[in-house]
Amino acid sequence: MVTIPVPGTEIVLEGIYIAAADDQEVPGAVVAPPHPLMGGSMDSPVVNEIAYACRAAGYATLMFNWRGVGASSGTPSADNADADADYAAALVHLAETVPGPLIASGYSFGSAAAVRVAADNARVRRLLLVAPPPQIVSQEQLSASKARALLISGTEDTFVPLETLKGWAAENPRLTLEVVQDADHFFGIGLAQVGRAAKHWLGVEG
Repeated sequence: MVTIPVPGTEIVLEGIYIAAADDQEVPGAVVAPPHPLMGGSMDSPVVNEIAYACRAAGYATLMFNWRGVGASSGTPSADNADADADYAAALVHLAETVPGPLIASGYSFGSAAAVRVAADNARVRRLLLVAPPPQIVSQEQLSASKARALLISGTEDTFVPLETLKGWAAENPRLTLEVVQDADHFFGIGLAQVGRAAKHWLGVEG
């Protein structure tokens, strides 16, 4: 367990840091949970699946709870500025902990904060976005980023139009789309495939 201060505030976030096996030039990954007003926390099975996939690929990983969720102080917020401040604090915390390149990752609401914050951080080389809703993650933001990105979404996700993501991937060679058959937004079906897709994209064999 780690604590993550949010600069300019009295808010302290709770997080879980999972160290990498190798301590030489270790890369790192931040994994953000879904919407804090809809039960989103780092206890999410999807968040944990992403974190374990990154760990299997040799990345140190940091999961965290948004302000007002779990043991994080403050009041839960749906405001983008608050989400970005929380995500940026987690990214800074990880950047100060590991020396290597970083992955900005998130699930649903968390994916939007990952994209926005990563745009201002040159150490972020990859984006790993699970169920990114086009209503809050724009094609323009992804196109402006120089990072390679993996988008993972289910065929039955009513919040994320699959055809929209297919269009994005067709127009941007830095985007890879992985489609999980029969999965909805919550991945009650297909959770293991999320992990396999992430590991494969990160170069893990098998």
